[in-house]
Amino acid sequence: MVKNDEFLYRLREANPIETVMGEYVNLIRRGRNYVCNCPFHSEKTPSCTVFLDKDPHFYCFGCGAGGDVITFIMKVENLDFMDAVKFLAERSGMEVPQNNDRSSLSAQRRTRIYEMNRLAANFFYANLIKGANKAGLQYFYKRKLTPATIKKYGLGYASDSFTELTDMLRSKGYTEDEIVDAWLGGRSQKTGRLYDLFRNRVMFPIVDLRGNIIGFGGRVLDDSKPKYLNTGATPVFDKGSNLFSMNFAKNADQKRLILCEGYMDVIAVNQAGFENVVATLGTAITPNQARLISHYCDEVVIAYDSDGAGQNATQKAINHFSDVGLRTRILHMDGAKDPDEYIKKFGAQRFRNLIEGSDDANNFMLDRCEEGLDLDSESGKVELLKRVSRVLAGIESPLEREVYISRTAKKCDISTDVLKSHINEMIRAKKAGKKKEEWRNIKAKTAYVRDDVNPEAVQFRREAKAEETIITYLLRRPEDAEKIGAAAPPEIFVTAFNKRVYASLLRAIQASEHFTLSLIADEFTPQEMGRISGISASNREFGITEKAMLDCAETLRQHRAPTGTGGDISDDDLRDLFNKKKH
Repeated sequence: MVKNDEFLYRLREANPIETVMGEYVNLIRRGRNYVCNCPFHSEKTPSCTVFLDKDPHFYCFGCGAGGDVITFIMKVENLDFMDAVKFLAERSGMEVPQNNDRSSLSAQRRTRIYEMNRLAANFFYANLIKGANKAGLQYFYKRKLTPATIKKYGLGYASDSFTELTDMLRSKGYTEDEIVDAWLGGRSQKTGRLYDLFRNRVMFPIVDLRGNIIGFGGRVLDDSKPKYLNTGATPVFDKGSNLFSMNFAKNADQKRLILCEGYMDVIAVNQAGFENVVATLGTAITPNQARLISHYCDEVVIAYDSDGAGQNATQKAINHFSDVGLRTRILHMDGAKDPDEYIKKFGAQRFRNLIEGSDDANNFMLDRCEEGLDLDSESGKVELLKRVSRVLAGIESPLEREVYISRTAKKCDISTDVLKSHINEMIRAKKAGKKKEEWRNIKAKTAYVRDDVNPEAVQFRREAKAEETIITYLLRRPEDAEKIGAAAPPEIFVTAFNKRVYASLLRAIQASEHFTLSLIADEFTPQEMGRISGISASNREFGITEKAMLDCAETLRQHRAPTGTGGDISDDDLRDLFNKKKH
């Protein structure tokens, strides 16, 4: 893509950051700007601000995420710069200009993997439908899947051949390194030869929110291990950040999602008429997946298996969903171990009734408190009250907490007032402990500060602050870029990161009629763009005068100058230089 400032300007105009972010988070108007709970870390009090000034951007004062609308899409959709631009262009009906002389190696790499995955999916599907070995097809028919469902999910079969897929991909012009990079082939440690990673397995393509096939899950048809094999980490796939069938669930016409454990559960539920169903990819749900789900619903119904592992996974999921503010309900499936079996035995309508009558997460956690206790003994009752109290103290809604306290007091044969007083004391102690922990963290940060983005800032605090002041002044007065650059050239900067930012800003501003942060977004990582936004956001309330900027420049010159020289340019000469440029 051409690094076209006019195109990027129009792209941002067509995709207002508050509109785009509003599709993922609940924005609250606060003065000229908006605030929201940050979508990139778990919080219950908004610390993320969307600034609607001449260069709209967001910044989270909690985790440091920030940038313009392109950076936001890069982070929230897990895309690189080029793919984020294409995403926003498709969203607004714009065509991305092309330039064959300038191409992104990272974008090319991702594109090649998408292509290989698509070819592999078609290959597996053809094997399933037309291949000589019908084991895969028989497995799906045995699981009561219809041809329409098989086609909808693009299900397939990987034969027992060691080179069938990799031979096909090489014949299409893909190198062995690219095939390994896509996690479709591996290399023998003994011979170095390429072999198919997925063999003798039914295949489940994993599709992202934009319709790209990003990976695969494969299930064996015998007793070999592992039972399920998922694509490993690749440039387009991270199993902890994606969800199976989310490409369908995101379009469901209700604000509730059903969370299952496995591929077949999801497909069976979807086939029964529930589009709003997803599953994690072979692991317990992660905070990233919980945040992704929170973008599309207000409530989650957890439909995990009824065995011990499923119940433990349910407990973890409840905690993650609570962190992102989602209501959670639990499905109890009497007479079946999972949703797939329940639907086969009792039908779709009974399953729908089960969902509507599903219990809330608090009842689930309170019921689990009784596990392993002898409630006929005094010690068992005391331990139950301890466990129950921890659950009740974690309920945020006072009204909801009151209901459960009353119910629990009656069940445990204890005074409601005594239990309520004990719970309130636990809540006060918890808040006091949290404040102490925050203070300890503040003291720890002042005693030892680590800066992963600009590590030299720890060593050169005064100089780094001066650099950030100059950068802020430049962002506020881009029309004076030439004069600012002359008075404070990049060469005087002390820390490498700030120097790179400043030089990039000067170059982009002076070369563009419509400067926005988008013009430098492809030169920095999302984390670095967050720091750049943070520099501006942290200094918004402070007026920076020309004198202050020049004083900061002198601070940097003093650091660069040999000891005792005081630098080659006096304060008066520096101001004269700036004023000459001004006139």
